Amino acid sequence: MDRSIIHLNVADFAVAVERTIDRRLAGRPVVIAPEGAARAAVYDMSEEAYRAGVRKGMALPRAARLCRGACILPPHPERYEQAMRALLQRALPYSPRVEAGDSDGHLFIDATGTGRLFGPAMDVAWRLRREIRSGLGLAPIWSVAPNKLTAKVATRLVKPEGEYIVAAGEEQAFLAPLGLEVLPGIEREDLLRLHEFNLTRVHEVAALDLEELRVPVGSRAMFLYETVRGIDPSPVPAVGEKPTAVASGHTFATDTNDRDALLAALYRLVERAGGELRRRRRATQRAAVVLDYSDGVRCVRQAAARPATANDITLFETACRALFLAWARRVRVRHLRLVCDRLVFPPAQLGLFEDDRQRTEKRDRLIGALDAVRRRFGGDALQVGRSLTALEKISTAKTQRSQREPFFCLAAETPARAKQLSPAGGNSTSPHYLLRQEGCSTWTSIS
Repeated sequence: MDRSIIHLNVADFAVAVERTIDRRLAGRPVVIAPEGAARAAVYDMSEEAYRAGVRKGMALPRAARLCRGACILPPHPERYEQAMRALLQRALPYSPRVEAGDSDGHLFIDATGTGRLFGPAMDVAWRLRREIRSGLGLAPIWSVAPNKLTAKVATRLVKPEGEYIVAAGEEQAFLAPLGLEVLPGIEREDLLRLHEFNLTRVHEVAALDLEELRVPVGSRAMFLYETVRGIDPSPVPAVGEKPTAVASGHTFATDTNDRDALLAALYRLVERAGGELRRRRRATQRAAVVLDYSDGVRCVRQAAARPATANDITLFETACRALFLAWARRVRVRHLRLVCDRLVFPPAQLGLFEDDRQRTEKRDRLIGALDAVRRRFGGDALQVGRSLTALEKISTAKTQRSQREPFFCLAAETPARAKQLSPAGGNSTSPHYLLRQEGCSTWTSIS
């Protein structure tokens, strides 16, 4: 069954709420910002102020210079939260799956399978708009599409007033003539890299295959490949449903407080979580480690990932910080659990320093290569040396493999050790990852 996703968007939501309270603001340029703050930034602005050049996050003095006749109001978050609750209450009778934004006037409503009760999804959207306009004084724009991605793009096209319907199967044709900047999740660094290759339109990027797309954007290739084709399987969560997270756990065969065993098990959990994040096209902003000790005590600690990441190596560093915060007792550990939450679109922001950028790009290329090998030969075909301690404790029956299936071991070495083991001799200034096939004594240096 084709999905029917309704996207309601009250344009310039904070301004719209303020105008329902004070009708004198209608038609006037309005800027919402904490005027008394030392470094006040624009919280929201009206369409009139937007046309004058005011943008969200802009310094208030600059916004005041660009739009001299603007009415500057302080933000009232409690009003916006109350208005969002009212929008949600009006949408709930039509579907249990409603996703509300963070006090920004956005609602996604999954109307799939509700046609017998309420009619076509476009009728539901029109009815909701009429109820919201008459009951709340707000005038949302709306769209109906097969997924959240195309629904959100459609409302961006008709802002500040209108409606749009995208039929099932027309997602790619709908997106093709548009500029890349209208796609959700496309960030400034993506646009700059693609612009260097003279790629500015969706259909230009859609003409590239996945391997060609890796040249300008690297690890972001899969995300962009699906986005420009209108592919978005992400569901609309049910109201009250807990925020999505990626979690995995490991129970030790024998309670342990061995550092190597804990780190090996943690890396295996990180690999599972990182693979799932990349499959969902998401990145995590926080990693939490849960330790269950043998005496029944549970300890939970968490660490922030800045920027958000789905890279195994970077995520492991974050998870290690959380592990060493939680692992503060001499009692042995029975169970280890990793939870990655606060999921967002993968960030495209590059590091500030050249060394950081190069390290990030090398890590992304390495993880991309690991994923490619595992997709072809299976999830256990390639293992990182750090996780071998955990693998040795798995039963022999589980680790036996067919002779037709190659098994590789990956290890990171110092420059001197890499030069000694690699037939090519290695390069002392490059990253040294050594790859060895099972049953073979020769290590090959890769980067």
